[in-house]
Amino acid sequence: MGKIVISTNATLDGVVQDPDGQEGFERGGWFHKFVGARDLQEWVVNETEEVLAAEALLLGRRSFEWFASRAPFMGERVGRQWADRMNSLPKYVVSSTLERPQWSNTTVLDRDAVEEISALKRRVDGDILVYGSRQLVRALMAQNLADQLRQVVFPVVLGTGLRLFDATTDQKALHLADTRKIGDGLVRHTYELAPASPAASL
Repeated sequence: MGKIVISTNATLDGVVQDPDGQEGFERGGWFHKFVGARDLQEWVVNETEEVLAAEALLLGRRSFEWFASRAPFMGERVGRQWADRMNSLPKYVVSSTLERPQWSNTTVLDRDAVEEISALKRRVDGDILVYGSRQLVRALMAQNLADQLRQVVFPVVLGTGLRLFDATTDQKALHLADTRKIGDGLVRHTYELAPASPAASL
């Protein structure tokens, strides 16, 4: 049985928008502005360990296209192990418009997302990583399909910007399973989500 693991980077006030500063958000680029060399080095180690332990990726269309355009060429920045594993992992993208994905080993989930993701969890034995994919994450949480949330918190308050959970359908109780310091300024919180029966549609 697979486990859907949401893995995200966020500011202290929960903003996930435009971490690399390439989306035009006026306060974007926070990922590199507020971390030191040791932070970044250990963040890469954390991300590499995470992706090496995964069995599949699950992404929304926009995040899929973002990674697809960068991951094949990110070996020098993030590390060859990370890039190679990202490229070789089976990838599943939730989209009703994507017809010809250019990234290797990609399957488009374009029908009943709850049914297809539930079936994916039954097929995959191990972690199914979700990167980015803010709208998909909200839907996974709302439909009780997510099993774990890993959030790396960056030491900055932006005061504005899109947040991962700024419009949830209901309260969600999470159990803190682990807290780990990354470098000198980052903290990774790992939360488990209580299992529940998914609703009928996504």
